[in-house]
Amino acid sequence: MLKWKTEILLGIIPVLLLFVAFMGVDYLPIVMIGVLLIVAWFVVRMQRSGGAIGATGGSSSRKGTNPKPSFLDFNQIGGQDQAKAELMEALDFLIKKEQIAKLGIRPIKGILLTGPPGTGKTLLAKASAHYTNAVFSSASGSEFVEMYVGVGASRIRDLFKEARMKAQKENKQNAIIFIDEIDVIGGKREGGQQREYDQTLNQLLTEMDGIHTTEEPRILIVAATNRKEMLDSALLRPGRFDRHIEVDLPDKKGRMSILDIHARNKPLRGDVNMEIIAEQTFGFSGAQLESVLNEAAIYAMRTNEDRLTQKHLALAIDKVMMGEKTDRETNQEEKVRVAYHELGHAIVAEVVREGSVSQVSLCPRGKALGYVRHNPPADHYLYTKSYIEDQIMIALGGAAAEEIFYGARSTGSRNDFEKAMELVRMLVGSGLTNLGIVDIEMVPKKELMNENNAILNALMQRTKQLLDNYKPVFEQSLDVLMTEETLSGEQFRIMLKQIAS
Repeated sequence: MLKWKTEILLGIIPVLLLFVAFMGVDYLPIVMIGVLLIVAWFVVRMQRSGGAIGATGGSSSRKGTNPKPSFLDFNQIGGQDQAKAELMEALDFLIKKEQIAKLGIRPIKGILLTGPPGTGKTLLAKASAHYTNAVFSSASGSEFVEMYVGVGASRIRDLFKEARMKAQKENKQNAIIFIDEIDVIGGKREGGQQREYDQTLNQLLTEMDGIHTTEEPRILIVAATNRKEMLDSALLRPGRFDRHIEVDLPDKKGRMSILDIHARNKPLRGDVNMEIIAEQTFGFSGAQLESVLNEAAIYAMRTNEDRLTQKHLALAIDKVMMGEKTDRETNQEEKVRVAYHELGHAIVAEVVREGSVSQVSLCPRGKALGYVRHNPPADHYLYTKSYIEDQIMIALGGAAAEEIFYGARSTGSRNDFEKAMELVRMLVGSGLTNLGIVDIEMVPKKELMNENNAILNALMQRTKQLLDNYKPVFEQSLDVLMTEETLSGEQFRIMLKQIAS
């Protein structure tokens, strides 16, 4: 029917134009007005179709192409036991209605998940919907920001409206709205000119204030951010986001749990020791651990092997940490210099923390011409002054070795110095230097620079003195490293002990 109407209109319009021209009327203004009306109609239609965020996280114009969200169970998420416990306790306010009513508890309106990227904040939000048997609506903060003023605020209203309608349609008592990267729209408001971001944030605050905990379906806002300090204080107060849950990097036990989950569909050889992989991936997020197993499977496919081995997993850790091997060719002189540099790191590391070296390599990865992979220490979160100084000496070991054998440094020490400076800032900020307990921002730059130089110069001298005592190790290790390009931690320790004895 619509097709016939369109064809009739297309036939009538040219006839009308010819008749108007025959009557001597100037029809060009009429045509221009008609074109403008058509364009305006299309713009309004596009804004309306893009204004609503669907229950699967996309706009309403994309509902037909978006698959339903796959709900997860909390048991399928590893490495976040503390975060899961806090989150489940908060979600119980939606489930145990009689108990909370008896105690006079006000159900929470919002939960804020904070923490580094890749730690599983989105997964926890999806599992929350499964745990509470709720409708799950999701959106990203960037979806509310457009060049048209008022579009973001309109999309916020549509998001809440559609969550309620979908919950009613599916006869569910709860609905969870998940907003990822909320710092995009929830940043601190500044005085002066009104911004589109501010209008969107104001609308979100209004909608959260309008959530009545006695109404059904009940709406719960779950949001995620990597930058909590950027959020407006009006969002963080009780009555808006009542619970702030830290989703941090997993410890060794958590890494084991995550690796076991992602290894379920991977064929592992019987001698693979996942505990070693968990030890060597200190500081890895859940996303990085998943990538380690995926990259290991890719390495197995490259070598036409049907099972993943310990070697594949070790290569995958290097790939995730430093990038893929490159085809960069270095001349013999540069290669020797890189070998001395990396051996300097390795010797200092093994002396100050025995058993810490996992591998010394001259294979270029990413932007590095060589590298030393360390066995991470046991998980701990408090550092002493001596421990930080040892880490600074390890960072300076490469430059110190170059000074000993060449009398000068190279640009290869740039990243090492950046790491050393970061550790020095940690010392100063923790009150572990001669400056005492200070606010770094209030210390004059000259005084701060003098203290940094004093610390680094003293530790560089200690590092050079230490390496002077191990010159025979350089000579013996250099031949092996230049020939094989890779030296395992065990091989290196055997050489070190033989020469030291």
